[in-house]
Amino acid sequence: MTDVLGPRNAEVQRLRSLLRDRRTRSAERAFVLEGPRVVGGALDRGARLDAIYLGSGAMRAFAPLVQRAVATGARVAELKEGVLEKLGTTRTPQPVLAVASMAPGSLDDVPTLGTLLVTIDLGDPGNLGTIIRSAEAAGATGVVACGNSVDLYNPKVVRSSAGAMFGTTVVEHDDPMAMLEELGRRGWHRLGARARGGTPYDEADLVAACAIVVGNEARGLGPELDAGLDGSVTIPLAPPSESLNVAMAATVVCFEAARQRRAVGAPR
Repeated sequence: MTDVLGPRNAEVQRLRSLLRDRRTRSAERAFVLEGPRVVGGALDRGARLDAIYLGSGAMRAFAPLVQRAVATGARVAELKEGVLEKLGTTRTPQPVLAVASMAPGSLDDVPTLGTLLVTIDLGDPGNLGTIIRSAEAAGATGVVACGNSVDLYNPKVVRSSAGAMFGTTVVEHDDPMAMLEELGRRGWHRLGARARGGTPYDEADLVAACAIVVGNEARGLGPELDAGLDGSVTIPLAPPSESLNVAMAATVVCFEAARQRRAVGAPR
C-alpha cells in the first residue's frame, strides 16, 4: 500500500529542503527531479531513483512512468492535496517528483577524444542545464563545470538538462586554471569561446580532442585564463548583434565540432 504524505511529514520536509537548499543537497548527496518529462528522461538514460512522489491523480495518469521508476527500486509515495504547491520551484506545480543520489563524474571517466565543453563561473542554472543537454545531443564527450558556478543539482539545472545530466559525464572543479592545466596535460586542445577576436568557429579545426571553454554570462573569459588556453574561437554575428547567450554559443560550436567529425569520419 502506498503511503500518503501530508505537509508536516518528515519526507515532505526533506523534499522541500532538497529543492531549496544547496547545503542540504550537498550534505545528503541527493537531489530532486521535477516533472514527468524530466523523470522519464532520467529513466531513459538508466538512472536509478531513490523515491518518486506523486500528486493527486498522478498514480493513474502516469502509471507507466511509475512502473518504470519502481523497476529501478524506487519507493513510491503520494502527496496529499495542496502539498505540491508548498514544495515545487515552478509556477505550475509538477505532479511527479523524484529523488536521486548524486553520482558526480571524474576526468578519468572522460576519454581524450571528441569535444569537451568547459564552463567557467556560469551564474544562470538554465544556461548550465541547456549546455549539458546540447553536449549530449551533439555527442560531446562530457561537460566540466568550473569555478564559482551555479550548483549542478539546482532544480532549474536539472529541469533544463531534460534528463541529459544522466547521459553525459559532468565533472565539477573549483579551480578553473588548475582544470585547464590538467586538460592540457591530458592532451586536450583548449579553445576559449570569445565574442570577438578569435578564429571563426567554422574555420577552426575542431576534429581532434578539443575542449571548448565558455565563461560567465556577463564577463566572459578573463585574461587571467589566457595561459590555460591554446587559442580562441568566435562566432561571427550580423550587426548590430554583439554577442550570443552563452548556452547558445556553446551549442553552436559544439554542433560545428560534431559536423566536422562526421565529415572526416572521426569518432564522436
